Amino acid sequence: MTPPGADAGGPGADPQALLEGLVGTVRQVLGAAAPEALQEQRHRSLADRLAGRPGRLQEVRFTGPDTVLTVTAAGERWQGEAARVVRGVVISRQALPLGEWLTAFAGQLAARATEVAGDAAAVGRALAALGIRSGGSDLVVEETDVDGGLAGLLPRTAGRLPAAAAAVLQGIVGLLREALPRVADQPEADLLLRRTATAYLPDTLRAYLTLPAEWARTHVLADGTTPEQALLAQLQVLHEAAAQLHEAALSRDATALRVNGLFLDDRFGRSALELPDRPGPG
Repeated sequence: MTPPGADAGGPGADPQALLEGLVGTVRQVLGAAAPEALQEQRHRSLADRLAGRPGRLQEVRFTGPDTVLTVTAAGERWQGEAARVVRGVVISRQALPLGEWLTAFAGQLAARATEVAGDAAAVGRALAALGIRSGGSDLVVEETDVDGGLAGLLPRTAGRLPAAAAAVLQGIVGLLREALPRVADQPEADLLLRRTATAYLPDTLRAYLTLPAEWARTHVLADGTTPEQALLAQLQVLHEAAAQLHEAALSRDATALRVNGLFLDDRFGRSALELPDRPGPG
């Protein structure tokens, strides 16, 4: 499997374009909190100054929850570094190839975004636009093969999810795979089930797997939960909704389908790592 980040920074990559993209991504997903986490060093020529241009980026430094990541563009070469920080003290430094640095960057930015806005999914979407693959980017369920994609989620997440979350995921996959063949003649039910299979479920998994594993397991968010607990809560809500959607589809209950569809759109269309703030449908 291609490692996260391997799509970017190849032989034809433009260092400036990627660095500017990283800066833009931080500003996009962190908003007002971006200046606290992001530092830039630029070279401004006389022509840049006269034209009011910001100049060429030479270095980008991003401060995550427990790691400071620095990448420097020197001509066509890339220099990446990760500094582990504990209580404000640097305890280790490590030079990283670009692909590994981008993977670390994705995780640290997702962690920051989760703290600030509860939205790790936005990080994956923004980095994907730059051609950067973050953790969980292999978890895709294509419209052309929904059943095969759902079946593939289980082996692809093996060992990557907490045991409780993996068990709930197995139940969700089973419900969706059982219901889909039976609703081919029900356009609304088919659409809702496919949307759950191709968007809501993989988005939730990708948002979690983008996060640094240890941070996701131990960090306590503002609401008192850890990202690991948030994932389990999300999957439990999705399992309940999928079960009711499954029942409504098989019984051809149009009203129940509509209610569940609205709930899923509202709940999982907002963010893939926010805890539920309301009970599930029903």
